[in-house]
Amino acid sequence: MIRVLLVDDQPLIRSGFRALLDIEDDIEVVAEAADGAEAVELARLHLPDVALVDIRMPVADGIEATRRIAADPGLAGVHVVILTNYGLDEYVFQALRAGAAGFLVKDVHPDDFLHAVRVAARGDALLAPSITRRLIDRYVNQPRQATSTPALTELTNREREAVALVAQGLSNDQIAAHMVISPVTAKTHVNRAMTKLHARDRAQLVVIAYETGLVTAPTTRSPG
Repeated sequence: MIRVLLVDDQPLIRSGFRALLDIEDDIEVVAEAADGAEAVELARLHLPDVALVDIRMPVADGIEATRRIAADPGLAGVHVVILTNYGLDEYVFQALRAGAAGFLVKDVHPDDFLHAVRVAARGDALLAPSITRRLIDRYVNQPRQATSTPALTELTNREREAVALVAQGLSNDQIAAHMVISPVTAKTHVNRAMTKLHARDRAQLVVIAYETGLVTAPTTRSPG
């Protein structure tokens, strides 16, 4: 059973999402919160698998809530999915950097919404290749001084290659095909890189990869 925490300051929106989730046999809404501070308290109380968190709320917004959840070792199993009306804006990027597993626009199709909850519960990032490219184009590829981390030197060549492919938005199966290895081995390379770089998930791994200069955004793109 997938345990979900709903966080939004608008009761009507929470009710709408809850109505979608309650009819699913494998999903249970364990609590609702109206602000980020309450979200953190309820996350500690109920230990949900997925926290669906609105990005703009009073008291503490979704970014702060994500940061607090990500920083709490006791909440390592909570996967935060940011809910937004605005698409991939600067607030979403800040939330990804804070530890969110991905984001959903609130007008998402119900089937896609339910699929996203299940994907997040598995620990996979909600970053499709198209979203990853937009993330790179709009934020990561902006001129900035690369940060460094000693952990980069601990990555093996294969782990570096796997991280580069994750940063392009490839799935484990696609990484396996590209590297001519099994999907299990590909997942192992990615997971080890995440551990060494202290990334909660693939979304954060993408951000770390570009911000540290481990991977650089391409300067040219093929047509289409």
